[in-house]
Amino acid sequence: MPLPHDSTLGVFGGGQLGRMFANAAKQLGYRVHVYCPEADCPASQLADRHTVADYHDFQAIAQFAQSIDAATLEFENVPVAAAEAAAHYVPVRPAGEVLYTVQDRSREKGFLVAAGIPATPYRNVRSLDDLHRAIDQLEAPAVLKTTKFGYDGKGQTIVETADDAERAWRYLGGHKCVLEKFIDFRCEISVLVARDVDGNMQTFGPVENAHANHVLDVSVHPASSSEPTARASHEAARKIAVELDLVGLACVEFFETSAGDVLVNEIAPRPHNSGHLTIEACTTSQFAQQARAVAGMELGEMTAHEPAAMANLLGDRWAAGEPDWAVLKRDFPQVHLHLYGKRTARPGRKMGHLTVVAESPQEAERLVRSARDAVTRG
Repeated sequence: MPLPHDSTLGVFGGGQLGRMFANAAKQLGYRVHVYCPEADCPASQLADRHTVADYHDFQAIAQFAQSIDAATLEFENVPVAAAEAAAHYVPVRPAGEVLYTVQDRSREKGFLVAAGIPATPYRNVRSLDDLHRAIDQLEAPAVLKTTKFGYDGKGQTIVETADDAERAWRYLGGHKCVLEKFIDFRCEISVLVARDVDGNMQTFGPVENAHANHVLDVSVHPASSSEPTARASHEAARKIAVELDLVGLACVEFFETSAGDVLVNEIAPRPHNSGHLTIEACTTSQFAQQARAVAGMELGEMTAHEPAAMANLLGDRWAAGEPDWAVLKRDFPQVHLHLYGKRTARPGRKMGHLTVVAESPQEAERLVRSARDAVTRG
């Protein structure tokens, strides 16, 4: 049975994803309790309660878990031990086992291979000698990535030639890594998959993603992928959800090759930046879907009836002062502004995003890029 209204959903993490989750959960009639080490984090500004404590403070986690009815997370680097500690008291969705698999790139790659899901070819690297052997097998150029804590282009570097191996190994600190074959892809796409406690699933996408300086810049739905490619990406996302025994929401990122094949790049067991456009484009947003799954509710429909696009607002846009938001109301009334409540803007920091629904994906992308340029001062 779904949790009754006025139950409390807990969320590990207090960033913008937690903030938008809190907003969606409260619209469904649930209270929200955030667990995050940072005071005045974006999610706490909309939550009913906020526990400020370290993720390794198991006494605080126990008290937090006993104050809620189910828990989820807004980023995948929550320590597995924290999720397992909370699971002694309440359901944690997704479970610690899912975190364990996706927190380490080597384990994630091994999981995909074992499940028969196409992924980028790779080799595990534990030493400089390992790296040289891996380059011989995969050939350069290739991408060297740390096994943990990599996001938005962090924790990775391109190995241009075999002679570049020592530089790359030292650049990443000599930690455990994976070397991935460099994929000459046509585009990057992502698919959202939600799965409830009974195994029912909903998918959304694929969304086509463009990056700038390794950070997601603009997402457009629907992607320009062919129908067979789109179908293959949905099938892979659904298989991943089943094999992980996921309860909750996940985003699967793919490389689409020039031949139309899809190779899994990464799995994020949480809402994703590329899914922000679902707030305006779908009856059920990715955040509402996450709340539904966590609360044991029936999943909502995620069909987008019109094309949509999203553009990130990074702190660079504040370089000459607060952006001129009045321009949106005057010149782009169809564009929606989402700000994350962060006090300080820094280059590369995600401060908010813009979304728009339009008659075509090309028009949606044009509008959202034009609106973003228009509000930037200087």
